[in-house]
Amino acid sequence: MKTLLCATQDGIDAKPVDVEVAYVRGLPSFSIVGLAQTSIQESKERVKSALSSIDFKFPTQKVTVNLSPSDLKKEGSHFDLPIALLIALQNESVDFKDFIALGELGLDGTLKDTSSIYTLVLSLANAGKIKNIVIPKESLSKISNIPNINIYAPSNLKEAIELFKDPKSFPKHTPKIDIKAKTLKIDKEYYYHEEYPLDFLDVKGQESAKRASLIAAAGMHNILYEGSPGCGKSMCAKRVPYIMPPMSLEEILTNAKLQSLYKNEPTFEPKRIFRSPHRSSSASSIFGGGSKNAQIGEIALCGNGGVLFFDEFPYFGKSILESLRQPLEDHKLLISRVNSKIEYQAKFLFIAAMNPCPCGNLLSSNKNCRCSEVEINRYNNRLSAPVLDRIDLFVQMDETDPHDMPTISSKEMHMKVLSAFKMQKERGQTELNGKIDDKEIAKFCILDDESKEILDQSARRFGLSQRAINKILKVSRTIADLDSSQSIKKGHTLEALRFRMKK
Repeated sequence: MKTLLCATQDGIDAKPVDVEVAYVRGLPSFSIVGLAQTSIQESKERVKSALSSIDFKFPTQKVTVNLSPSDLKKEGSHFDLPIALLIALQNESVDFKDFIALGELGLDGTLKDTSSIYTLVLSLANAGKIKNIVIPKESLSKISNIPNINIYAPSNLKEAIELFKDPKSFPKHTPKIDIKAKTLKIDKEYYYHEEYPLDFLDVKGQESAKRASLIAAAGMHNILYEGSPGCGKSMCAKRVPYIMPPMSLEEILTNAKLQSLYKNEPTFEPKRIFRSPHRSSSASSIFGGGSKNAQIGEIALCGNGGVLFFDEFPYFGKSILESLRQPLEDHKLLISRVNSKIEYQAKFLFIAAMNPCPCGNLLSSNKNCRCSEVEINRYNNRLSAPVLDRIDLFVQMDETDPHDMPTISSKEMHMKVLSAFKMQKERGQTELNGKIDDKEIAKFCILDDESKEILDQSARRFGLSQRAINKILKVSRTIADLDSSQSIKKGHTLEALRFRMKK
């Protein structure tokens, strides 16, 4: 019996799988056991045809393939390659130790890429569970961005067999990380683009909203825009991702992994993922779920420092609004089902937009509001106090004026964000201000006596919760960073309080 390592997807991570092949006396047959799903069972025909294409004579014995551990469900056509290699080299003296093989076989023996290969390799590499990886040549451009692994990339089954017969003579590829972007070197390299397809110059007026957007981007603070229809709420929200902090290599690779999980071609660029689900979306599509096996949702896709935007915030389902509490507070989410449990990080910038009333004209100076007081109260009551307490910045948008002019560009705002990001990292923070915990708040968000007195008075006057106080401290820290100030001053605290208050 011979064994070669492969892997299967389990939630958003990979689990190693030992592929075992044995020849047993009995009538000729070919069977795969170990909770193999349909895509793996179908590999029997692909493997037979691929082996036949290289003139391999299939043994006249019972061939049994076991996928261990047997209690873990396995799926994916990438099991073709290890199964074929083990059958072809069963009677050869080869060493499969420290190797993992993934790849789909064509009927002519060619090796093909699959959407799951990159995700599996990245997960195993991050966990330090692989050293040498055998993949199709088609996968090389993606896998070569993953550091600390040795890559072998045969183009067909015959080359893969030759690789294991004489590994030293087969070309080995070392990762060549090629991120085409500008870099910022602090404790390590961070990558960013200076490209702004959506520019804040397009937003006329709205100085308060632009300032709040800058603070939100610099510290990853949750923000809620409130204003009349057409005042620029969505415009501001859609421009925030382009001024956000730079990304580390680990974040870029994780973004590519999430794209692969959604069956999209991964892009290795320092671009924050932006997701804007419709208000009619189900809870499962937002948070993840499934009747049997738990699957990730929109929050997981942008949970690696991306942006989740809820337009028409109060009109989302009540269960969705209340379920936002955990990811906004703990920055992680557990999806639990009878057959599976998935926990994933949810460190995202949450942006919400809403009208002041159902008709939208409550704040208008030249349009009459058609809503009754009961309708307005019912509309506002759709958002509970615990949900609103988890929002860092509240912005009441101004009415648009035809004489308003653009004042600041996305590039100028981005430069300020980069400067604030550098200050946060040089302080030794692993997380941005909006995501630090209570211990880090006590360490990094220190107020002078005057600022403390202002915050204490505000807490008593407005009945602020401890969570709200912590959020004010974190926003104050970000405002100080934008001003290149090592300490939090009175003006920073007052500005943070101004964005905290909500009618």
